[in-house]
Amino acid sequence: MATLQLPLENSLLIPFVMKKTLTSILFVLSSLNCPAEKDSGFARLFNGKDLSGWQGMGGPTSNWEVKEGVLSCTGKSGSQWIATKEEFSDFDLRLEFKIPVNGNSGVFIRAPRKGAPWVAGMEIQVLDDYGPKWKNLKPAQFTGAIYAVCAPNVRASKKAGEWQSMRIRCQGATCEVWLNEKPIVKADLGKLAGKSPRVGGLKRTSGFIGLQNHSSPVHYRNLVIKRLK
Repeated sequence: MATLQLPLENSLLIPFVMKKTLTSILFVLSSLNCPAEKDSGFARLFNGKDLSGWQGMGGPTSNWEVKEGVLSCTGKSGSQWIATKEEFSDFDLRLEFKIPVNGNSGVFIRAPRKGAPWVAGMEIQVLDDYGPKWKNLKPAQFTGAIYAVCAPNVRASKKAGEWQSMRIRCQGATCEVWLNEKPIVKADLGKLAGKSPRVGGLKRTSGFIGLQNHSSPVHYRNLVIKRLK
């Protein structure tokens, strides 16, 4: 059987072309994991490269870093939380997070610039639910809860160190939360405000999206949002 002899210069190009093709394929596959690529109307809150579109609250953003498409908080001093530069009213927010053992963070919604965002706005809890440090917490303090106000109806969290998905949908006075694709909260914010007057953020209709620094590392990726009409 005759064999095809390639010129030396063409043979040297083959590994380069294969590597370039493989890199392109991997990039496409990683994009398919992002809801923004699957559902029309979604926009990226985090570009995977830097903190463009975000601002530090209560300090500089020196305790946040970006590497390989992941937004991470070191848990060290710096900003108490980071907020989007835009405000959002009714929205569908989707993201992924990874929390270490005994880790603690949170996603703030409809939060104002001033005041504690978990009171003046609202916090959807992000926690290592199985961490021994938190074994005595109340139900409304575990992952997916509207913090200190509304507990998840089921425990849907994974173990520390695993990537988990979260979806938060707010429209008018209705707030819904999904954790790892399981619905865990559907709340009437008006009714909750009557029961928890201390949390004034339950009455807010607009504000910033934020990520909390709670003195422990936490990692976020694939943050996308769609404004609802």
